[in-house]
Amino acid sequence: MSLRIIVTGLIGQYPLGGVTWDYFQYVLGLHQLGHEVYYIEDTGIWPYAPSEDGTVKDCTYNTNYLAALFERFGMKDRWAYCFAWQRQWFGLSEAERREVVETADLLINVSGMLEKPEQYRGRGRMVYIDSDPTFTQVKLAKGHDYFRNLIDAHDVRFSFGEALASDSSKTPATGHDWLPTRQPMVMSEWPVGGDDRGVFTTVMNWNAYKPVIHEGRTFGQKDLEFREFLDLAERIAPIQIEIAANAGKGHKLPKELLAHRGWRLVDPNDVCPDLDSYRDYITTSRGEWSVAKNGYVEGQSGWFSCRSTCYLAAGRPVVVQDTGFSNVLPVGKGLLSFRDLDGAVEALESVEAAYDEHRDAARALAEEWFDSGKVLTQLIERAMTNQGVGPETGDDREPQGG
Repeated sequence: MSLRIIVTGLIGQYPLGGVTWDYFQYVLGLHQLGHEVYYIEDTGIWPYAPSEDGTVKDCTYNTNYLAALFERFGMKDRWAYCFAWQRQWFGLSEAERREVVETADLLINVSGMLEKPEQYRGRGRMVYIDSDPTFTQVKLAKGHDYFRNLIDAHDVRFSFGEALASDSSKTPATGHDWLPTRQPMVMSEWPVGGDDRGVFTTVMNWNAYKPVIHEGRTFGQKDLEFREFLDLAERIAPIQIEIAANAGKGHKLPKELLAHRGWRLVDPNDVCPDLDSYRDYITTSRGEWSVAKNGYVEGQSGWFSCRSTCYLAAGRPVVVQDTGFSNVLPVGKGLLSFRDLDGAVEALESVEAAYDEHRDAARALAEEWFDSGKVLTQLIERAMTNQGVGPETGDDREPQGG
C-alpha cells in the first residue's frame, strides 16, 4: 500500500555531501518503495554556506541546492524549506504544504529537526528518529523539559541506539520505548568500488560541541577518544590512514602533531564537499578506520555511523571503535570493532591479510542489514502499528487528534 509520507532533515541547512546522504536516503528509499514522499525542512536555524564556512543571512545557495537535488532524482515538486528570517517558505506553495501536512499518513522526523513538531500534527502518525543516542538520553536525564516535550509530541520513537534496551548499555533510561532502527542505504546509489587509492580514510568532525557532564560522567566528542590512538599510524606502517577532518570548535584539530605522528590529513571541503565527491571519496578508499564520539563509547548504546554504512555499501571494509554495535551487528568480516590501540592494530592488519574476503563481506553485510527497502519497510510497519510507550508511566500513547 502506498502511503503519503513526510520526511524532515538538515539537507538545506547543511548542504554538504555526507549530511545530504544521511537524510536523502530516507526520501529516495521511500520513493523507490512506491510511496508519495515529501521533504519538509523547518528547523528555525540560520542556514550554513560552505563558501563562508558559517551561517549566513541569505538562503539562496541552500534553496538552489535543494531544488537541484530533488530535480535530479525526479522529485522536483516534493520539497519545502523554511528560512529562519520571518519564516519565508520556498519550494511547495503554502496551500500545497498545508494539504500535505494535513493528509500525510506518516511524518518521519529524522534527528528531531522540526522546531515545533506539534504544528505538524495531521491525520497521520508522527515518528521521532533519534540519530544521536546517549546524547539524546543524557539531555533528557538532565531535565531539559523543552526537549522532552518535543520528543513526546510524537507517537512512536525510534533510535540508532539499537542496544539501548540491553544490559550492556550504559546510557541513562528516559522512560521511553526506543524502538531500534538504523541508517537506510539505497544500495543502487552505492556501486562497489573498483581500484582503491591504497589508503584507509574517514570523514569526521574533531569536536562539534562541548562535552556534556551528567552525574559525574563525561560524554564528549571524538577528540577525547582520538588521543588514545595517536600512535596508531606509526604502529601500522606501511598501512596508511587519511583523515578528512574539520578543525572543530574549542580544542582545534592538532594538525602538526598528527602529521608528525604519520597521519595523512585533508580538508573535507576540498575532497568531499558534495553528494558525488563524498561518494567518490569513499568508493576510492581502501576502507574506513575511525574512532567514535566519546559519548557513544561511554554510553554503549549500539549506535552505528551513517558514514560507515556508506563504506560498507561500497564494499569497503570498516574498522571502527565499538559503541556496543558488536552486540547487534555481525563483526569479524567486513566490519571489525576495536576498544583499544592494540585492537585497532590487529583489526587493520587482519583486513590487509585477507582484503578481498573483507571487501566482499562488507558489501554483503550492507545488503543484509542496511538496505533501504528492508530498513524502511520495517520502520513503516512498526510506526503504523506500535502505539509507543509514553514517558515515565509506561502507558500506551494514543495518537492525538488532528
